[in-house]
Amino acid sequence: MSHTPHDLREEFPEHAAKLHELKLGNAHFVKLAERYDEINRAIHRAETNLEPVDSMTEETMRKLRLKLKDEIHALLTAR
Repeated sequence: MSHTPHDLREEFPEHAAKLHELKLGNAHFVKLAERYDEINRAIHRAETNLEPVDSMTEETMRKLRLKLKDEIHALLTAR
């Protein structure tokens, strides 16, 4: 298990310009990105035992992060 945060810029380095563009002009994307960042920080705090959670909660958070990441990826790759 990695203790490195999964920042969107690190997850999608090839889409840096599109990330910036969507953050400026797509309210839905902004909400997804904010929720992703929020859950990502919570996972990181759980992994580093700053705010420990039970394994079921951590698994649920990971699944949500993955779902959000998939939605973000779809917006980044939409034509």
